[in-house]
Amino acid sequence: MPAGNRRADVAVGPYHRALPPPGRSMSFLFTSESVTGGHPDKVADQISDAVLDAYLAQDRRARVAVETYVTNGLCLVGGEVRAQPGVTVDAAEVARKVIRDVGYGDPRCGFPADDVAVLVALGRQSPEIAQGVDRGDEDAQGAGDQGLMFGYASRETPELMPLPITLAHRLSRGLTELRTRGVLGYLRPDGKTQVTVEYGDDGRARRVRSIVVSAQHDDAAPASRIRADVERHLLPACVPAELLDRDTVLHVNPTGAFTIGGPKGDTGLTGRKIIVDTYGGWAPHGGGAFSGKDPSKVDRSAAYMARYVAKNVVAAGLADACEIQLAYVIGVAEPASLRVRAEGWGRPATPDAVLEKAIRATFRLTPAAIIRELDLLRPIYQKTASGGHFGRSEPEFTWERTDKAAALRAAAGAK
Repeated sequence: MPAGNRRADVAVGPYHRALPPPGRSMSFLFTSESVTGGHPDKVADQISDAVLDAYLAQDRRARVAVETYVTNGLCLVGGEVRAQPGVTVDAAEVARKVIRDVGYGDPRCGFPADDVAVLVALGRQSPEIAQGVDRGDEDAQGAGDQGLMFGYASRETPELMPLPITLAHRLSRGLTELRTRGVLGYLRPDGKTQVTVEYGDDGRARRVRSIVVSAQHDDAAPASRIRADVERHLLPACVPAELLDRDTVLHVNPTGAFTIGGPKGDTGLTGRKIIVDTYGGWAPHGGGAFSGKDPSKVDRSAAYMARYVAKNVVAAGLADACEIQLAYVIGVAEPASLRVRAEGWGRPATPDAVLEKAIRATFRLTPAAIIRELDLLRPIYQKTASGGHFGRSEPEFTWERTDKAAALRAAAGAK
């Protein structure tokens, strides 16, 4: 199970723009959700990223933009790909393997991997896009599309992530682990969690007001047992005890039963869980999904870089919370804009203008530089497609490093 009973660093203020009117209480509620890897949208995300990984494993410079649709008995994989001659990927077999590994190898789960009809419609990337991205000189590589991307970090948790999404992810990962370890053998792959945190007048997280756990299960598991097991096995391992009290509301499978799940119960589509993938709604989102896109697409790579920058700003002690916005133009290497917004809780943050100069002096923000810095031309992406793209400690998540903190402090002139 994920670590949970140790005390989380929650005694710091929030970074949140939805403040109440003057003269009223500063207290507020904030809610974030997460889903398990068996959720239909996450099945689609994982298939798209597994296809991307299969191409990158053979051709590090492959251009891939893949989307997946799953529903009862059907999986459709479509998009655009450009790879070196001789590179072949059996996208249908890749999709079946993901479906099987997620937990739908068992026909009783409603989406049997060996029986699903997999249709593949992959075409070649438009040469008009290619001519804007590939400039001959690698450092002149243009952005694969226009768009805006956000990164965020704060001292609210040890992961430097907002508390509500951190807790929601712990719960969804905990559900999956209880299932795969066989602790709760009646669980099935689909699941959703949601956490509402109550913040006090001083902006500190006071308590968890409510928790929702929706867990797919077999027909034989009664609702009373599922609730008891959630209280016994899941909550103590995932939510710090000091955030729970007798008034915390726990909803477990609030419709009464959840036996029909996964793509049999609902359609899934790549890119429909972008808030789950990022900051749980606490920070803005530029709107671009991540999964199925190679790192020439700045929707993905620049969002990772923005998180990397924001996390290093906070780790350097230059701010207690930092939000970064980047924007790009298709075919152009340098970002169209960089915006920094930093806050200090009980102490002033480094001024935004100083931080912007320090960031520009410390980080290269062109697509080629981002790809090099974060080592993104690797088949690492299927793992990112479930459990959130940020706040992770696995070695593949290079954008979670804080190795630039000292350089940032020096560039900002901090003592």
